[in-house]
Parts: sequence; C-alpha cells; structure tokens
Amino acid sequence: MPHTATNRRPRWWTELLLIAVVYAAYSGGRLLARGDVTTAVGHGLAILRLEELLHLDAEHPLNRLFTGTPALGIPADFAYATLHYLVTPAVLVWLFRRRPLHYRAARTWLMVSTLLGLVGFTLMPTCPPRLLDAGHGFVDTMAQFSAYGWWGGEASAPRGLGGMTNQYAAMPSLHVGWALWCGVMLWRYGRTPLPRALGVAHPLLTVVVVMGTANHYFLDAVAGCAVMGLGLVLARPATRGADRLRNRLRGPVLERFGGRVGRRFAGGGTTGASPVVSGGCETSAGERIPGQRARSASADDTPAPAR
Repeated sequence: MPHTATNRRPRWWTELLLIAVVYAAYSGGRLLARGDVTTAVGHGLAILRLEELLHLDAEHPLNRLFTGTPALGIPADFAYATLHYLVTPAVLVWLFRRRPLHYRAARTWLMVSTLLGLVGFTLMPTCPPRLLDAGHGFVDTMAQFSAYGWWGGEASAPRGLGGMTNQYAAMPSLHVGWALWCGVMLWRYGRTPLPRALGVAHPLLTVVVVMGTANHYFLDAVAGCAVMGLGLVLARPATRGADRLRNRLRGPVLERFGGRVGRRFAGGGTTGASPVVSGGCETSAGERIPGQRARSASADDTPAPAR
C-alpha cells in the first residue's frame, strides 16, 4: 500500500526544525504577553478567592509542607525546573522512533495546545502565588532553596536570566498540560506496566509540585488540562488544514517539474530517440510472455488451437 501523508514517517530534520520554530514562537510570545503587573496581581487574587470559596485552595498546605521540609522542597524545585523540559522532548523522540504512525497526530496535539496556552497568557496575565504579597501566606520555595540549584529568585530561570522570562504566565499551567500529554502518550502507547505507571504518576506529581512550590494555583492546573482537551479537539482540523496547504504549495512545483520531464521525453531526450517502451521487442503469433495467463475461451471469439 502506498504511503500517505498520514502514515508516512516524518523526516527527523523537518520535525526538529518545526518544533524549534514553534517553541521559539511560544517563548517569544510569552515575553510579549507580559501584561500589566496590577492586572496580573488582580487576576491572581481573584483566582485565590474563588478557590477559597470552593474549598479548593490546596496550595497553602502544600507550600507550607515544601517550605518546612527541605527533603521535599528541594527535589520539588529540581522537578519543576527540569522535568518540563526533559520529559516532553523524551516522549516526542520515543514516539518518533517507536510509534511513528501515531507521532504526527500526537505532535500536532501538543503544538496546538501550546499555542492555545499562549493565547491564555495574553488574555489573562496572572500573578503566581509566590509573587503575591507575603501577607497571603505563600513562600517562594525556589528562591528559598536557590543555593541548591542554578536558578535564582525569578522562577526556574538561571541566575541573571530572569528578565528573559514572563513570570506572570501562570494561567493556564502548561507544566501540567504538557505533563498530561506525556501521561496520555505513555499510557496509550506503552506496552509494559512501567510506562503506564509513569504515565499516571507524572501528571499527578506535576500538579503537586507546581502548587507546593507556589508557582501555580490549583485552577491553573485545571485550566492546563482544559487547554489540552481543546487542543485535542482542534488537532485533527489543524492536521487537515496543514495537508491542504502542503498539497496546494506542492501542486505548482510538481506541475512545473512534470512539464519539464514531459517535454524532455516528447523531444526524445538528448539523443532524439523515440520513447517506445517495448524497445523494438515483439512476440510472434501465438507466443506468450513468460508468466502471462492464457485468455479464456469466453474472452476470445476463436477457439484455441489443439495442443
């Protein structure tokens, strides 16, 4: 069966370039979507009040636990600073190598959801719990334990590079969204109990970490899951649109190339020879090409000669 756009294995270098371009656009978009600090603080306080009203404010007890227990807080800080950027690419590579028929749909889902998250950062800049006034009871664990890692007091950015991050891009939490995507991929395409167990543990651990380190509210995590759900719905239309655009751009190229080839054969190439496929080889009457089936009597008006 011929390979189609949906079952052909993508080229690794085109995938690497595409992911790099999308991630660069996402990172640049985060910086451009900084928003007003007063507005971001207002959004953060509104989320906190809503959680308290609904009794969903699990951030406070988790943050106190991580702050008062370095054995939990320090590993949580490392998890927040690394897993987001290590596990997701690792799962992408695993899918590309081991599940190539499912890779393109999975990659498209992740990219569409990431771009939707960027829209959320733009429309609703949100101050994370760690940047609220100290009177609200949150401690920035990454700042408290910064001596143990490479980060400073500005989220997980390396020391001195805090100005290159948008610290008010808290809603939705793509830490949770990407972890959910990784979990679904590991659960769905893992063939042994270990990847499936990791598929369940990774997103749950991420939710606990982002709240315990005071980087996100619980509702940020919920919004991250919702964005991934919407991205899943839009992934298939996005794939069809990309296919139509590629075919539209490929058509003129093939037409131009095909026209040149046709003119070359029509003119006999460089030697002027006629493009006869048989090359002058013919069969005599009654002779069959090896492997050719004899025609049935019903298909021929004259009876076959006796042998």
